[in-house]
Parts: sequence; structure tokens; C-alpha cells
Amino acid sequence: MRRCGDHAVVVGASMAGLLAARALAEAFDRVTVIDRDALPAAPEDRRAVPQGRHAHALLPAGQVRLERLLPGSVDELLAAGAVPCRTLEELRFVIGGHELARASTGHVSLFASRPLFEWHVRRRVRALPNVEVRERCDVPAVTSSLDGRRVTGVRVLPRADGAAEEVVAADLVVAATGRGARVPAWLEGLGFAAPAEERVAVDVTYASRHVRLADGAMNGDRALLVGAVPGRPRALFLMPQEGGRHILSTGGYGPANHPPDDRAAHGAFAAAIAPPDLREAILGAEALDDVVLHRFPASVRRRYDRLRVFPDGLLVTGDAVCSFNPTYGQGMTVATTEACALLECLERGGTRDLARRFFAATAPIVGDAWGLSTTSDLALPEVPGRRSPAVRALNAYLGRLRARAAKDPAVAGTFAAVVGMLQPPRRLMAPRVVARVAAPQEP
Repeated sequence: MRRCGDHAVVVGASMAGLLAARALAEAFDRVTVIDRDALPAAPEDRRAVPQGRHAHALLPAGQVRLERLLPGSVDELLAAGAVPCRTLEELRFVIGGHELARASTGHVSLFASRPLFEWHVRRRVRALPNVEVRERCDVPAVTSSLDGRRVTGVRVLPRADGAAEEVVAADLVVAATGRGARVPAWLEGLGFAAPAEERVAVDVTYASRHVRLADGAMNGDRALLVGAVPGRPRALFLMPQEGGRHILSTGGYGPANHPPDDRAAHGAFAAAIAPPDLREAILGAEALDDVVLHRFPASVRRRYDRLRVFPDGLLVTGDAVCSFNPTYGQGMTVATTEACALLECLERGGTRDLARRFFAATAPIVGDAWGLSTTSDLALPEVPGRRSPAVRALNAYLGRLRARAAKDPAVAGTFAAVVGMLQPPRRLMAPRVVARVAAPQEP
């Protein structure tokens, strides 16, 4: 790896920010990660990650890329209590009202709490000799050259009484502060255009709590995922986590379907979504804590890849680029992909024209994940938004594909590979898949 500069700054110790710091550590003498939180020394929830108290999984593609960035991570997570789950063998996947056929795919999802995933990555990144993590600091603005064409660092305000703002110089600044990132305002302040936004107003509320299930309650499965369907826009996730517990998460689109935060009512809400043979197990599960809620108003994609001009010395990654409906479990895997793309961009061309090359490299994976989630959301009439003829046709095809996947292990395996982000969505339109989907359906 060529040396690209003296100092890089990452704003935000999110999963995306930490993984970006890992990539930057290959090319810069020093990397500083700045976060507004006091970061816990153990796997604990933190205020800046409200979605962290809900169900999480690292998809098969995310594991491959995490291993590239931090070798040995999967084994370390397993040793810390993460639970492996063989896709379509141990994961009961009910999507579009159809339970996918069981098949041996060779793919594994990894289930654990978000705090465990984040703690592991934070610990590994902090151990890098040229990485420093600064906690409890706000970054209200970036600094720039006199002509505003290059970002030269950040303004840092420690979150302590009487603290004075300081300027931290950097050859590169990476913004990874989530969907509330101030980057559009930073760009306008420098005289650049803010990116166009794409938005799907899903109005989803999630409710989660930890439970302990009786032995054998899952009937041989390790995890359950039930997606929303038209007329019942509610979802259910029952997933194992470290410590022998499960997380019971429910989600609903629109006020009429938002789940309750009362323990008993939440259990009844979840049981009504579950397959009949698991309802008693859910109702009889031992509650380990109270129900927590998280509202997700809209999926948002900021099209940095379409901007004609962009300041040198600045990048954007993670939810600051695209904030996905958490139902689809894409966020952490997309973050690993973006970090690998950053590493490859630095290896191939250093910081020359870096923003254009990075956004071009990440646009396809972000676009694939965005298309999967938003197309599925727009299949629900309860979600407002324009349905183009292409979206309507695609959803009609996907409905037929899911019905076929309930009986055809080959179609189910292809669908699972796409959902696991191992294959692009276009694989669902491969001639052999289309032929199987188009074949007469058995009664």
C-alpha cells in the first residue's frame, strides 16, 4: 500500500466509521476517530445507536469482507458468544407470506447483539498502532482551503464544561455520523451543491426485548424471520444472541401497526405474526427485560455519486450516504463493503480523485441494497410512494418467485444468496431462475 498522507480523521465511531478507519490505517501515518459518545469498554448499548437494542445479523457477505479487513473476526465473535445459523437449514424464513424451502446453501449468517459486533470491531481497530479514538467530542464543522475546494481538517469541541474548540488538521476527512450527518450543510457552506435525496416514507416502529426460550421451543431452528405482507404490514424476528438468550423484535408500518411497548401486549402482537407452531413458545418465553421502541420514519439515500463536483479531502460513508429500513439487515454488511472499496481505491490510486472513485465504486452495492429494500417496501400498499411500471412488474415477478421458492430449493437458494448480499439482485432474473419461476405452479 502506498503512503497517501500523514493524517486522516473519521467523524463517527459507528460500524462504518470504525471499518473506514481500518482501511485508512493502511495508507496514512495516523488515523483519528472522533465520536460524541463515551464509548463503553464492554459490549453495552450506547445512546448514539438507538437501533442497537434491536435484532442484528451479519450477513454472509459481511462476514467475508469483515475477515478481509480484520482477519480472525468471525472466530473471535463466535468465541464471544455470537451464534452461527446455516441459511435455509436453521433459519426459518417466511417472506411474502411464503416459507422458503429448506436447502443446504453453504452460507451462514452470524447472530449477536449490535453492542457485541460493534465492541469487537472497536476493540480491534483501537489496537492498531496508528489509530487513536477520541471520545465525547463534537465536530460542528470542517475547515477548508481559502478557495473552499479542499477540506483541510475539522473543528472539534470536547463535550466538557469550559472546553475550547480546536482545529485538527487532516489530509482526509471521512464523515460516518449516520443519517443525521451534517455533510449537506458542510457542502453548502463551502459553496458546493448538496446531494439529491431519494426517500421512501415507511413509518416503521420496532419493539424488542430479550427472552429465554424453553429447550426445543424453536422446533429445531435457530432463528425465525417473518416479513410483512400487504394487509398485514407487520414483521417478526426471533434471533439467538450471546448468553443463551433470544431477541424478540417486531415491526409495523404505520400507526395502526406499530407494536406496543407493554410486555404482555408485545408477546401477543408477536405471536399473532408467528407461524402457528411457534405461538405458544413466544407467549411462554421468559422475559429478561422491558420492551424498547425505535421509530424509523423513512429510508433515505443521498446521491453523492451524482454530484458533478465535490471537495477534495472529504468522503462520506455508512448511513450518512444511505439509511436503509432495518427490517432487511443490510446496514453492517454494506458498511463492510464500503470499507473494502475504500481500501481498494487507496491501493489503486491513492487520494487522487478519491471521492469520485469511491462514490462510483460504492454506488452499485448501495444501489443493490437500496433497490432490494425499497422495492419490497413498495410492495406494501400501506407504504406511500410512486410505483413505476417497472416497480409494479418487478414486484409481481418477485411475488411469483417467492411462491416458487417455497417449493423449489434451487430458487430458494438463489433468493437467499441475493438477500445475503453474496449475489446481485440481477441473479434473480437469470434465465434458469426465470424458467423455474415461469413453470406452472403446483396447486
